[in-house]
Amino acid sequence: MEKENQALEYKSDMTKSYLKTVSAFANYGTGKIIFGVRDDYRIVPIEDSKSFCESIENQINDSLKPVPHFSLTIQKDKTIVLLVYQGENTPYLYNGKAYRRNDTATIEVDNDELKRLILRGKNLDFEQLPSRNQNLSFHYLADQFKETLNVESFDLDNLKTLGLYSDKEGYNVAACLLADSNDFYGLDIAVFGEDENTFKERIDLSGESVLKQFYDAMAVFERNYVEERILGATRQKIEKIPYEAFREALANALIHRTWDVRIKTKVSFYADHIEITSPGGLPSNLSEEQYLQGSFSSLRNPILANVFHRLNIVEVFATGIKRIRQSYEKSYQKPQFRIFDTSVTILLPVLKEKAILTKPESNLIKLLENNVAYTRSEIEEVSHLGKATLIRLLNSLVRKGVLIKEGRSSATTYRKAD
Repeated sequence: MEKENQALEYKSDMTKSYLKTVSAFANYGTGKIIFGVRDDYRIVPIEDSKSFCESIENQINDSLKPVPHFSLTIQKDKTIVLLVYQGENTPYLYNGKAYRRNDTATIEVDNDELKRLILRGKNLDFEQLPSRNQNLSFHYLADQFKETLNVESFDLDNLKTLGLYSDKEGYNVAACLLADSNDFYGLDIAVFGEDENTFKERIDLSGESVLKQFYDAMAVFERNYVEERILGATRQKIEKIPYEAFREALANALIHRTWDVRIKTKVSFYADHIEITSPGGLPSNLSEEQYLQGSFSSLRNPILANVFHRLNIVEVFATGIKRIRQSYEKSYQKPQFRIFDTSVTILLPVLKEKAILTKPESNLIKLLENNVAYTRSEIEEVSHLGKATLIRLLNSLVRKGVLIKEGRSSATTYRKAD
């Protein structure tokens, strides 16, 4: 029997607590409640199934406002499946409160999330709301369009085309975010020295155009992670962290964050990695798996994303996470993604030159399990490589610090470095 999860709950009998889960499924995603199953997954048949279903139907109709779309099915084993469909008229309230699923638990949403549900029920995003400040200027935005797209003039018609202004409502929140000054919390940048007690730079970019925040943060990145070296007769730029990975991660943090909370987006620069933490978890219709695979895009701020797209900063079509991963494709170090209900953190490690892998090296590493010591003959057997080729690859991986060589002569073994 399938274990309980975000979209599945078991109940041995009818207690009104299940109505909270009905609210959660209607608000955030279709799910099932199966009655007649105990916590240990043993079946406790519902004998008077017809009467039981009538009671559920009456309770939902009487207790949920608005009433969500649902169906009831009596199974052969006398369990009853209540299927609740995600609705469009959010929030769906039980006793005046809205609920959501947190893994296998059902919890009440906070006031900020309730406001988002109300907006969603009106088919609105926060960025579409009228700005409280209508005295806005857009010099920086205009300069970017003129420079990037060779636009000769930038006026109110351009702002209307970008969805930043309407004759009825005036400027919206997205416009305010892109204005030269605003009252929103922005990027909080910290450049650390040898440890977190040593600051090399500390920059608060709150209150200025989101575009300017982006380019200012990119400048900090280039100062700290892009070096110029003379290689032979040429001068080349060396990226300690892939430029494209940071650009995509930073743009994602600005485009996809929740701007209705007064929390700063943190960008922390360390000697061996960068961490970018943006407020707001994933959008309700985007699963963690979809986010990590980059197979589906759900824009929390589509107007803002469109401006970044037009200025050739990002692709909107679900490519950001893929690009970050691809930029580390040849590296043994990989980016990390930490996803919580109220924040998303992307960690970008510094590329160590000794750990840049060739494709044959990368393929070989994938065959070896962590914390397992292999002899050369064992690796030869699983890799199907010739002896000379394998020895060359093993020696290279040891030099790069990816493999640890232990023992001598016939007792020599190789294992992955931590």
